[in-house]
Amino acid sequence: MKIVSIPRLELTAATISAAVTPFALTAVGFTAGGIAAGSYAASMMSSAAVANGGGVAAGTVVAALQSAGAAGLSGTTSAVVAGAGAAAGWVASFFY
Repeated sequence: MKIVSIPRLELTAATISAAVTPFALTAVGFTAGGIAAGSYAASMMSSAAVANGGGVAAGTVVAALQSAGAAGLSGTTSAVVAGAGAAAGWVASFFY
């Protein structure tokens, strides 16, 4: 039986992406207290509201990001983010 090891670049990218995502959400304006006025998130929310006739529809990207910013990332979302980071690390490994 062959034991497969996880290459260092993929593991690092997965860890960093999972750790940085909450800070990135806050930086663009998706905060625990709601969407920050004048932020990129506020611009996204405004555009989504105009496109949907005055409100942000449930299940949209803006709604999901607001939920993650307000309540934090669920275990499933954290796993998805880490997986995306690992995939990015895997692709980057072809260039390094």
